[in-house]
Amino acid sequence: MSAVKQLIEPQPAPPVPAFLWSRMRILGATLLGLWIVAGIALVAWLFDAWDIDKVTTYGPKFISGLGTTLTLVGISITLGAVLSVPIALGRMSSNRVLSAIAYGYVYFFRGTPLIAQLFLIYYGFGSFREQMEALGLWGFFRDAWNCALFAFTLNTAAYQAEILRGAIESVSRGQHEGAAALGLTRLQTFRLIILPQAMIVALRPYGNEIILMIKGSAIVAIVTVFDLMGETRRAYSRTFDFQTYIWAAVFYLVIVEALRNIWAKLEQRLTRHLKR
Repeated sequence: MSAVKQLIEPQPAPPVPAFLWSRMRILGATLLGLWIVAGIALVAWLFDAWDIDKVTTYGPKFISGLGTTLTLVGISITLGAVLSVPIALGRMSSNRVLSAIAYGYVYFFRGTPLIAQLFLIYYGFGSFREQMEALGLWGFFRDAWNCALFAFTLNTAAYQAEILRGAIESVSRGQHEGAAALGLTRLQTFRLIILPQAMIVALRPYGNEIILMIKGSAIVAIVTVFDLMGETRRAYSRTFDFQTYIWAAVFYLVIVEALRNIWAKLEQRLTRHLKR
């Protein structure tokens, strides 16, 4: 057994490396400076171009359009979440027919643009008006808002189904075996054990999907739904002042940023038991 006879003298901390201006750092600082200057110039221009008459005239319409946007996205996300459960279960089913139908649904709605789906429903169903009237469905599909809601619900259901499927499959097999050992039925296992754990995994992708739906909802203005973008287009057509689009962008930015912070707080709250 050996013994240490002499201790190493304490050494000073290593020197901090000198800050060197490389080409990439110079380029990054230059671009950042340009963005700051552009932002200051934009704020100054908006302040100079501020017209209280336009604000009082079109401000309430912007608020109304914002309400339409949030209502449309909120209802479609909720209905899509309900519809995504059987689709996700169909994707995981051992029945080839159910699995193929669910796969085809998800493949189509995730593989085609949302605007194309909206046009297929809004213009496509209108081509079959007589058949729709015979089935009693024309009263629903004649309204552009209903068509947008239907298209958004089908689209987000496909994405939410894949999010839910991935989250459920991430739960370890031992959770199923432990529930079976306790005598729980498959429905009880899914509802009380598997789904709560899966929702924690799916929480962040769900937040991303909601944000994408909010930004994607701007396309409904094309089919005469006066959401936030629809009211912006109408205001621009009457004033020819492009700052209306800047204010619309600010509204969308505020919504997304608020939702991002709310979702971060929610995720932090629901996962506090996982932190050490």
